[in-house]
Amino acid sequence: MAAGVSDRIRVFVEALPLKPGLRVLEVGCGPGVAARDIARRIGDGFILAIDRSEKAIRLARAGSADEMAWGCLDFRRAAIEDFALNAGEALFDIAFAMRVGALDGRHPEANQAALTRIKAALKPHGRFFIDGGDPLKEIDLVRCRS
Repeated sequence: MAAGVSDRIRVFVEALPLKPGLRVLEVGCGPGVAARDIARRIGDGFILAIDRSEKAIRLARAGSADEMAWGCLDFRRAAIEDFALNAGEALFDIAFAMRVGALDGRHPEANQAALTRIKAALKPHGRFFIDGGDPLKEIDLVRCRS
């Protein structure tokens, strides 16, 4: 685990079912702390981290030059309720979010759109995790309307 990572993020990341080669989507990446740690854990995999804040994306990119140069990490400014894969972009194996208002009850009006967008970005058996469990909780997207 890299220096400067909070216990909350460390415990969450360690609980994710990560393995080399996975494609991971982080929703609400902030300054990119979890994304950088995951990039180091997934070997030849790839993580795309999104955030609605331009400032957060700037900070994340500024602190992630090495991982971005390796080609295992990228950042994109997008609100999850508006997120869509780019043409030709591969689906993700895992998605996760920590303290994202559209997913933790703070902005319930955005919840269904967010879940629909996440489901569309995941492989058919992809998995989605949020905080709020011990230390995380898996959300069953099978029942999510597409």
